[in-house]
Amino acid sequence: MQLPSIAPGKRFTLPRPLGSADALLLARLAKDHAAAGRCLAVFTAEPADAQRLADEVPFFEPGLRVAQFPDWETLPYDSFSPHQDLVSERLATLWRIHEGSVDLLLLPATTALTRLAPPGFLAGTTFHFKQKSRLDEARLKSQLTLAGYQHVSQVVSPGEYAVRGGLIDLFPMGSLVPYRVDLFGDEVDSIRTFDPDSQRSLYPVPEVRLLPGREFPMDEAARTAFRSRWREKIEGDPTRARLYKDMGAGLAGGGIEYFLPLFFDEVATIFDYLGERAALVLHGKVDEALERFWADTRERHRFLQHDPERPILAPAEVFLPAEEFFARTQAHATLSLRGSDAVDWARPLPDLAMDRGGTEPLGKLEAHLRATPHRVLLLGESDGRRESLIELLRDHHLAVPAVDSLAEFLAQGPDGEKFAIASAPLSEGFFWHEPEAGIAVQFVTETELFATARETR
Repeated sequence: MQLPSIAPGKRFTLPRPLGSADALLLARLAKDHAAAGRCLAVFTAEPADAQRLADEVPFFEPGLRVAQFPDWETLPYDSFSPHQDLVSERLATLWRIHEGSVDLLLLPATTALTRLAPPGFLAGTTFHFKQKSRLDEARLKSQLTLAGYQHVSQVVSPGEYAVRGGLIDLFPMGSLVPYRVDLFGDEVDSIRTFDPDSQRSLYPVPEVRLLPGREFPMDEAARTAFRSRWREKIEGDPTRARLYKDMGAGLAGGGIEYFLPLFFDEVATIFDYLGERAALVLHGKVDEALERFWADTRERHRFLQHDPERPILAPAEVFLPAEEFFARTQAHATLSLRGSDAVDWARPLPDLAMDRGGTEPLGKLEAHLRATPHRVLLLGESDGRRESLIELLRDHHLAVPAVDSLAEFLAQGPDGEKFAIASAPLSEGFFWHEPEAGIAVQFVTETELFATARETR
């Protein structure tokens, strides 16, 4: 496959290759950009493709630092907030992008329309401390409150902290586990993880990094600014609005995320975090996806805008208009993957479906393995599925050795095992055909073997 060299400000279009070959293409492209110190951001027309690619790309390039920026998974102007785990993952991903520790970013194009807190907010409310460093307990509690963390008696969820004498328990946003900080005077004596269910300390760690508890500030100054901007931007009596009154009491009401522009003088977008050097990929019919999103959002705004107890902001204040999205892409090197024209390096596989009612259920696969001159790598969705497939093949007198990775299979070269089996969450197989590079490998997934339904394109 020949990867295009695209200058900043230019766009190049390629057909989207069949099966999971798009993951291979993006993995190669991201690797090239990572070598040049650039991030590659992929905006998918279908939200499911972002998750699929995040699962599939590491199979082809395990060394890539891949991140997925999740959606809030709420409808525009919903009266409830996104799950805390999603907020935690979003903040952790934004911080990784800000730090430059992401090679490949994957997100639905519609998710990229949501306006974000400016990078300065994240930088100002993210901090870390390590063992044997000095720690001002009062200042830490002040920072935790400013960053939106909740003071509780027992820490069980991200965004919470508790203080008991010289012990500080906290569950940082973006972390899988909570931490227990043991102070000796004003010095960090030890930092350990602990089990939020049993509250028992586990293993020591050298340092902890804290992210804000929400995507917006909740200190007094921010709440005052929020109420002031509300009165400027939203018509009607603010005292009738529950969210306005809650903010005065220091409470973040459900669905407050759709009022994020009221917390800041200026809001940001994902492009502000990516920076000017990032390269972009528009995966699928992004323009059509954005048009559908905006049609649905305008309709929801029209339906909900007249409720005096819950007024809402105009769509363009909360979301990036589609034309502005594409205008922001123009400064970047952009690859568009759309259409279904055939590409020579990713070819379709023959019919290998199992005949469950036949006398030889795996007859097509067995005949193909005997006839094909090319190497074949069978793929189970997980290690457990791989073992099940090995048993199935053995029951039909097909002995296929297992390999741990694609790199191990390719390293064997033409004289290595002609057939092997590995585990990888590829959704659809394809024939990777690059004879000039010495590669002719057929990836056969469970989709082909069991004729399961393929994802719509």
